[in-house]
Amino acid sequence: MSLTKQDIQKIAHLARLEIKDQEVEKYAAEISTTLDLIANMDKVNTDGVTPMAHPLNCTQRLRADDVTEHDERAKFQKIAPQVEAGLYLVPQVIE
Repeated sequence: MSLTKQDIQKIAHLARLEIKDQEVEKYAAEISTTLDLIANMDKVNTDGVTPMAHPLNCTQRLRADDVTEHDERAKFQKIAPQVEAGLYLVPQVIE
């Protein structure tokens, strides 16, 4: 797929990007090359290929789900300006 200068300028306008006139040809060639690669990849037969979420066959190490901090809610609510039914009351910002 070959993009024209007008295509690149329209894309740049829609993306609110400023592209100098001397760079338009370069971007047109680079993006056209990328689109050609994608078109070639679309032609590849992928029947029987299992989709994968990650190229490495490993699991992520996770930390133990242990409580590491003490509940200090009552302490913080004592010093809060306004509290009602366990909730912090704040001034209305949005009407």
